Amino acid sequence: MGFWDWLTGRAATPQPAPVPDVDPAPTQADITASLAGVDQLIGSGTLPSVVRSRAARVTALVRKTLPRLESLGLGSYDAYSVVATATDYLPEAIGAYLRLPRDWADSRPVENGKTPLLLLIDQLDLLGATMEKIYDAANATDAAALITHGRFLQERFGHPAAPVEMTLPPPTDQHPKPLDLERP
Repeated sequence: MGFWDWLTGRAATPQPAPVPDVDPAPTQADITASLAGVDQLIGSGTLPSVVRSRAARVTALVRKTLPRLESLGLGSYDAYSVVATATDYLPEAIGAYLRLPRDWADSRPVENGKTPLLLLIDQLDLLGATMEKIYDAANATDAAALITHGRFLQERFGHPAAPVEMTLPPPTDQHPKPLDLERP
């Protein structure tokens, strides 16, 4: 409100509320680039094999889940967790470990008697288990749709799936005659 507005009793024009700076959501290219960066770390030979295998499991699960994010609901917590694992959680866990000197990270207990290496392994196991559950949830939607469709077809056409029965002749006491292979 200016001085003239104050004197004349006019209210100042309302100012729009400032819009906070919000980082845009990661794009498919961002996610792919982040996973490629983790793949480079895995292949660099700087990580112990136990870490490489666990990190590779997490990246594989994220890659399998990404095309199915819509079935989770794009704004859902699970979809967010997949993207955050690819772009933040996994790279940060590995990066924090790699910033430490190897001999120190692999031998010095830092929390509850665990070394940074063991802490990283625990984190990767947790990420892997979580991504496995989310991947299952993403697939469960289509599996449920398949079950529902099967029930519809069953009701519609009413042909129960019956096992195929074979009818064999009754057993006899006679043995079959051997083939005479010597006759022309």
